[in-house]
Amino acid sequence: MAVEPMSEKAGTRGSQKSSVVPSAERSLVDVGLSRNATVPVTLSPGTRVTVKLPEDAKTSKRRNDPILGSAVAPSQPREEAGYYWGYNVRSASSLSAVITECAYPDGYDLTVGTSERGSPISNLTHPTPDQSTVPEFSHMLVVFGGVAGLEAAFQADAELQKMGVKEPKELFDYWINLCPGQGSRTIRTEEAVWLGLMGLRDLVLSKGRK
Repeated sequence: MAVEPMSEKAGTRGSQKSSVVPSAERSLVDVGLSRNATVPVTLSPGTRVTVKLPEDAKTSKRRNDPILGSAVAPSQPREEAGYYWGYNVRSASSLSAVITECAYPDGYDLTVGTSERGSPISNLTHPTPDQSTVPEFSHMLVVFGGVAGLEAAFQADAELQKMGVKEPKELFDYWINLCPGQGSRTIRTEEAVWLGLMGLRDLVLSKGRK
């Protein structure tokens, strides 16, 4: 079954599709349209692949033949056209590993920890004249804790204890409270993620390097 990007509706014919290879005999790819596509590479069945379709895919009269596409990097739709193209998952064994096992060669150049004991998010997004402004960044890391907060993850990280780190906020460039005056004892992690993404959106758009 093809996995459609969230920015496109099923049945539409965009120039790129996120797809799954259903057959080992050929690189025949289900792209979620009325006909499959082929790509000039050998892929194993069940492989997810991003396929770039030709410009005439929607106007071609060869309705019974597979579309001749090409396999491209999953990052291409985002980098070339600005499409949302899903996300990747990285498993980390500890809080410190979240930061040290960064996939980018130069690491994260802006790190944000979240806590109800942090500074109001407005200090980060709308600093006053006496507060420092956030520099431009290429790779931003925002870390959310569980119900017990990042403090619990910090206490469970033996490596940080060996390094003499005294508080979790020392690990981050900014230590912020996403919802000052929240009015409840805890905020669920899935709620905090939405609050964080919405609250930091303008900062990402204004300071994030394209």
